[in-house]
Amino acid sequence: MDELIKLRATCVLKCLALTVLSVLSLSPAAAGDETEQLLLEKFRAGNYSSSGADTCLRCHDDAATAASFLQSVHGDTASPHGPMAKLQCETCHGPRGKHRGRNEPMIQFGASANVSPELQNSVCLSCHMQDADESWHLGTHDIEDLACADCHQVHAANDPIRDPVGQVTKCTSCHLEQRAAMNKRSHHPLAGAQAGSVMTCVSCHNPHGSLSEADLNSVSLNDNCVGCHAEFRGPVLWEHEPVVEDCSTCHEPHGSVNDALLAQRAPQLCQGCHASDGHVSRVLDNSSDAFVAGQSCLNCHSQVHGSNHPSGALLSQ
Repeated sequence: MDELIKLRATCVLKCLALTVLSVLSLSPAAAGDETEQLLLEKFRAGNYSSSGADTCLRCHDDAATAASFLQSVHGDTASPHGPMAKLQCETCHGPRGKHRGRNEPMIQFGASANVSPELQNSVCLSCHMQDADESWHLGTHDIEDLACADCHQVHAANDPIRDPVGQVTKCTSCHLEQRAAMNKRSHHPLAGAQAGSVMTCVSCHNPHGSLSEADLNSVSLNDNCVGCHAEFRGPVLWEHEPVVEDCSTCHEPHGSVNDALLAQRAPQLCQGCHASDGHVSRVLDNSSDAFVAGQSCLNCHSQVHGSNHPSGALLSQ
């Protein structure tokens, strides 16, 4: 059994080394970087430590950091699929070679990274390709040269981004415009903004990339929305064109000062399309008639998402 584990670990590490070598060989920026050139040579040499993590902990002996790591999914010594079942620290940080202190580098991740996001991610994807799948290379985060460790804490016992509140906090630390919208009067019940909610950014978006615009989970915005708002899915007998075309024609998905995430209040919202609608085209004239009082246009056209009534051509029934 031990020999089988060693053989499996050797195969995995060879695949990792080939992945890293291909990244370094194909990237012109990496090819000219002294640190990455040295790491390339180290991977070719493959001089791994015979003592694994014991060698690393002689210098990297911070007790709190070590304890946190050993409680993490990457530090789980009982998992046959984790890095500790292979070459331990060197599974991710590369072969030790002649590393002593600072005289020869190892791959570092996150805030202290000494290599490109492309190289960092090649290490992560050598195990997590099924999680990120092929869409990662089409996603916004990869295009913007983000590294996995920019969002994930790989040594933490509990990666904050895996907690609903921590995830929203992390996403909005970069997406400031969306964070501002989420704090408006009308918004989705996101974790942290509403007690007990587990809705997060990944309820709608795939941070590891998708084949749709804005890394949405579904192929279109409308498919994304009706995943929760099934009552508006349709089909219906009398359709309202903007509903069929795009929910964001009328709604702001991240938050609005108007009810129901509306981009504007009625009648201004409606008159953005219905400028010549057969009514007197007015917004507010100090009157209290049906054009401006109560729900405005919706006083009569109440089935704004579509109607199945035989006489609902005007979306009034």
